[in-house]
Amino acid sequence: MTHNLDLNSVEELAHTRVHDCYQCGKCSAGCPVVERMDILPNQLLRLLQLGRLEKAMAAGAIWECVSCMTCTTRCPKSVDCAGILDALRQLSIEHDVASPAQRRTILFQQTFLDNIRRNGRLAELDLVRKFKTQGFLDDLSVPQLFKDALLGPQMLRRGKLHLRSRRVKDRKLVGRIFARCMADNGRGNGHGGIQGELEA
Repeated sequence: MTHNLDLNSVEELAHTRVHDCYQCGKCSAGCPVVERMDILPNQLLRLLQLGRLEKAMAAGAIWECVSCMTCTTRCPKSVDCAGILDALRQLSIEHDVASPAQRRTILFQQTFLDNIRRNGRLAELDLVRKFKTQGFLDDLSVPQLFKDALLGPQMLRRGKLHLRSRRVKDRKLVGRIFARCMADNGRGNGHGGIQGELEA
């Protein structure tokens, strides 16, 4: 499954050197969600240093990260810890290593990015419709289908939910941004032909 993966795959995505970490633990000490993690951030880096990439990709901790960048900021060796966790999330999806418990998290992220890719900005109702529909078809969970439904009217009253989707004028620019990100990562993620889709 992950036979073609090595530490270079992570470092290329994160643009940082894992072996620069000398396990001071400052990343874990400063992490605001560390209590929710099954493996501490510095322990994840150690797993990578030891070549245990698949175990790191399967860790629940990478999905608890909120990308606050505290770990990266505190690192005395300028290791981009947050970037590494982001790279692990991406690789775990690409190689189907992510825990089944994370399916909805992954689905939401993919639906959110597709929404931005098509519109250039967030279209809330379109996002909710697609996320809820795909999630229900995936696990047939009625409680999840109607979860947070009562928040809709409150968001409407506060102007946080728009009934009409609006697109940015320069969708070609959005297409170029997505295409550039894909090219920089050096791998596809199922969003091929972004430029053509946005121009359609």
